[in-house]
Amino acid sequence: MDAAPSPQEPPEHRVRELVTARTGGHVPTPAEQEEIAAGLRQVYEEFIALRMHYQFGIDEVLTKVEVLRKEFEQMHDYSPIEHVRTRLKSVESLMEKALRTEGEMTVRAIRERIHDIAGIRITTSFVADAYWIADILAAQGDLEVLTVKDYIASPKPNGYRSLHLIVQVPVYLSTHVEQVPVELQIRTIAMDFWASTEHKLSYKYEKKLPPALRAELDDAARVADELDQRMERLRGEIRPQAAPGGGSGLFPGRPGPAAPPTGSAAG
Repeated sequence: MDAAPSPQEPPEHRVRELVTARTGGHVPTPAEQEEIAAGLRQVYEEFIALRMHYQFGIDEVLTKVEVLRKEFEQMHDYSPIEHVRTRLKSVESLMEKALRTEGEMTVRAIRERIHDIAGIRITTSFVADAYWIADILAAQGDLEVLTVKDYIASPKPNGYRSLHLIVQVPVYLSTHVEQVPVELQIRTIAMDFWASTEHKLSYKYEKKLPPALRAELDDAARVADELDQRMERLRGEIRPQAAPGGGSGLFPGRPGPAAPPTGSAAG
């Protein structure tokens, strides 16, 4: 018989132990099943509050993105932002991933090991604009960049290309300030089209794509990359490139962002 938990042991730790035992073949007793249910109810309620904080984090970052987009649309003759979408994991999805990943079933531990609870996807026309938007957002004083992954310069083995940033934004609540991480995915239209198709096919085939489909996707990734390169050459006709010697704040070696385009205001 399992040893009884000490009085100091948080209930969520015991929940994790029981769930692990169950997945290992242990059949919980009725008392253990009730303890699992009670513990998961508590965690579920904590997740609802956690999810609310992440929604507020999305709202804060989304406001910054929308301000930039409206500024360019109304004050300049060119906007680098084409589309913006947001994503927030459901409580059920968050609990499922928390149980699937190793670690404690506490809000603090889950926040430390799961970094894609809240996300914003920004779509641009050109590769340079993806880097440009990332630099503009990173330069804002109340946004802290935690991690940067450049899958454009170094695509994933499956051909996936995008910029991934984890940024942290303060959310001012009634009693305290919550620092909330939000994942930013910044990619071109071609990258987004490919990634969306690859995701749907991987979901349909449970990540076991037939070789013929995998080959088609690999070739499509190459074509999308060629399209981005061709569009990049045309971009100079729409918006000047950065001045020589300028440096990107987040991506050393890349040209820094040029000054905002001049010209008559839209409309």
